[in-house]
Amino acid sequence: MAKPGECGGDQVLLKDTKLMDVKLGQLGSWLAMRDFTPGGILGAIRRGHQRYYNKYINVRKGGLGGLSMLLAGYIVLSYMWSYSHIKHDRRRKYH
Repeated sequence: MAKPGECGGDQVLLKDTKLMDVKLGQLGSWLAMRDFTPGGILGAIRRGHQRYYNKYINVRKGGLGGLSMLLAGYIVLSYMWSYSHIKHDRRRKYH
């Protein structure tokens, strides 16, 4: 059995842990270990794009799943961007 602070055979360092595997009590220290420099953020965006592209776009038997998710995301974002304008129009009387 590994001592606290040592990395055992089946233990993973908190820095290498995925977000879904982080416990709620460890979230603050996990976020403190992330790289929030412009280069780190750009690298995270590149990795996310590469993961999305390989999973949904660059497949042998592709369907409409990846492209429809991209379109749905665009629709939701455009609605959020124009919500303040839409909100003022809904109470306006047209007479």
